[in-house]
Amino acid sequence: MTRRASARRVAEALRKVPRAGFLPAGSRGRSGLDRPLDIGYGQTNSQPRTVRDMLELLDVQPGDHVLDVGAGSGWSTALLAVLTGPAGSVVGTEIVPQLRSWGAGNLAAAGLPWARIEAARPEWLGWPAEAPYDRILVSANATRIPDDLVDQLAEGGRMVIPVGSKMLRLTRLDDGSVRQEDCGPYRFVPLIEPGDRLP
Repeated sequence: MTRRASARRVAEALRKVPRAGFLPAGSRGRSGLDRPLDIGYGQTNSQPRTVRDMLELLDVQPGDHVLDVGAGSGWSTALLAVLTGPAGSVVGTEIVPQLRSWGAGNLAAAGLPWARIEAARPEWLGWPAEAPYDRILVSANATRIPDDLVDQLAEGGRMVIPVGSKMLRLTRLDDGSVRQEDCGPYRFVPLIEPGDRLP
């Protein structure tokens, strides 16, 4: 799929899944602002322009099996579900229990039953029980490329992840190697990695 076609699909998903439904009640009036908004516990609902860019880079296809690491409010999980359609599946993970519960409720209200949010395990990243994934989205800044997530990427699969404040796109090639592309500078809250203390 061309970048233009991917951009059209992402724009349509953003129209179908309004950001306001994934914000705390006191912040919903600011849903149209193109900036990150606080959702508590040191986490944010990402800037819409950044979410758009990441989804375009990820290029989710109908029927894809997708992992959403750091699901937070559930907005990215819902957007991914619109992009996969009911023939696909999306597993979101969130390590902060209060956010996982709230995000799962937001996602349920969006009516996308082929997507769900699981409680992330502190000893690893992702959701290896259902790997490999065609696409992996990570919405928090990692200190390095996580081997845990690379191992969960399918052949031909793609991961978009901020590392050291740069957006990277990783693609697993047919020979098993991984191609890395630098897609420019972005700012995110830190990824809670194995061994880190919860906020």
